[in-house]
Order: sequence, then C-alpha cells, then structure tokens
Amino acid sequence: MSYNLENRLVIGVSSRALFDLSYENEIFEKEGVDAYCKYQVEHENEVLKPGPGFCLIKSLLAINKLPNQEGRVEVIIMSRNSADTSLRVFKSIEHYGLDITRAALASGGSLAPYLNAFKTDLFLSAYEDDVVGALESGVAAGIICSDGIHTYDPENRKGQIRIAFDGDAVLFTDESEKIYQKDGLEAFEENERNNAGNPLKAGPFAKLLKTISDLQREFPPENTPIRTALVTSRSAPAHERVIRTLRAWKVRIDEAFFLGGISKKEVLEAFGAQIFFDDQAVHTNPASEVVPSARVPSSLEKPERRKKAAG
Repeated sequence: MSYNLENRLVIGVSSRALFDLSYENEIFEKEGVDAYCKYQVEHENEVLKPGPGFCLIKSLLAINKLPNQEGRVEVIIMSRNSADTSLRVFKSIEHYGLDITRAALASGGSLAPYLNAFKTDLFLSAYEDDVVGALESGVAAGIICSDGIHTYDPENRKGQIRIAFDGDAVLFTDESEKIYQKDGLEAFEENERNNAGNPLKAGPFAKLLKTISDLQREFPPENTPIRTALVTSRSAPAHERVIRTLRAWKVRIDEAFFLGGISKKEVLEAFGAQIFFDDQAVHTNPASEVVPSARVPSSLEKPERRKKAAG
C-alpha cells in the first residue's frame, strides 16, 4: 500500500534552507559545479551547521510526537543537488535526529514540476526560479534569507511554533497594493474603506494559513503547537477589510499588528517568529537579522533570475 500524503502538512525544504551551505555555495559560484561536488563528497562526513529554516523544520516535525498527530507533518528535502552529493545532507539530518526520510534531488534541474506531485503545502528554497515556479503552480513558497544564520537560536525558544505573515501579496493578492503603488496612500485607503465589506482575494499563502488554522482547531487554544501573526504595514482605516476577510475565510490569526509604516523588525523579534513571510526585501532583509525570513516574489516585481544555486 502506497504512502498517502493527503491530509498532512507537507513541507518541501532545500538543503540550503535547512543547513548552512553558504561556504559551499561560494565554491559553487566561484569555481563551478564540479568543484562544489568534489568538496561535498570529500567532506560528506562533516556535519553541516543549522541553516535559516532549521528551527522551523525541527519544531514542525515535533508535532508528530503529540497525541493523535503521528505523521501529521511530512518534510521532504527538495534540492538541486544530485544523489551523489546529497550524502552529507542526509548524514547531517541523521546527526540532528530529524525525521526526514524522503527527497527529490533534481541534479541542477527545476524542482517546481514536482511540488504538486508531492502535495506540497510550503516550499522553502534559496533559489528564486524554483520559488517563482512554485508560486505559479499554486504552492506557497519563499526565498529564504541567509544573512542572519549565525544569530538564530537553533532551539525552539518559545516552546511553540511561531509563524508571521505579511498581508498584501502574501495572505492576500496584490490588487490593493497595486493601487497604492500607482495612485498613492490616499487612493489606497479610500479603496479599502469603500470595500471594507468585500473580502480580499486569496493570495499565495491563504491556503497554508487555512491548513494551519484547521490544525490549530484540534487543540485547546492554550495548548496549540502553532501560533500565527499578521504583521502588516496597513493601519486604520485599511485594517477593517483585513479583519472581515479573515472572518469570512473562517481562519484564525492569533496576533495582528497594523504598523502603518513602523519597522517590522522589532515586532517580529518580540513575537519570536521562527519564519516571517513578506513580499518586499525592504522588510525581509532587516527582519532576517533577528528572525528567519523569506521573501515571496510578487507580480509587482520582475524577479531577477539568479544563476543556479547549489542547494
């Protein structure tokens, strides 16, 4: 009987999102794929240090140890590495006791075509093309920031998984953001005031939020393993439409911060986010100094295609 991925929270994570491969990727970029492969094989018995997504993945896997939650979370390594260069990653997974047994290793090819085959709910990668491809396939995905790797506590500081989302272009579509970009703040606020009773359309992370909300309902509020937050630059009067949208979706957001232009960095640090998703580098870059962060490319930008990354 085949293993069924339905009704599970499936996370696809690249090796560079899970582990610190910054030095190895530098070899790849400066010396090429052959030098990178040679280095990985020669050092395959050296354990990799935790990367920006490590704490989140470790905490999500811990859900499987809760009563009646066995197998609820499935984490799959999805990497552009080849099978031959992946042994170091698997040895590191074993070293840290992570229950990850499945992998998709594309040997430099795109991973996007395989995400729906694995029923992926969230994909974390350092490679922009794969993230864009995932989003175009309807899968929530983010480009993991690596600037703050060495400042993150690899242990779960809060004893609870904490996930923070931006609003427009992440939980919701970027339609309202386009009005702001084109016509300014006053036009944006007028549009949101006039449409306060009309729910915003679902963005790339709406389905993920609904999946998390369904999982939360299985626990008493005080014992839920996941706590969520909305951290948005919106403020009154643009807050009402957001609240009514979440109410219409019947989803749960535990904390909401309508910052109106205040820096998100300090709020995210206080919340203790193990991951923060935002569509703008102006927010994810400073946030990544204190919490793991991932940028969600939106239709408002033309993503620059990076050359193929190692992880």
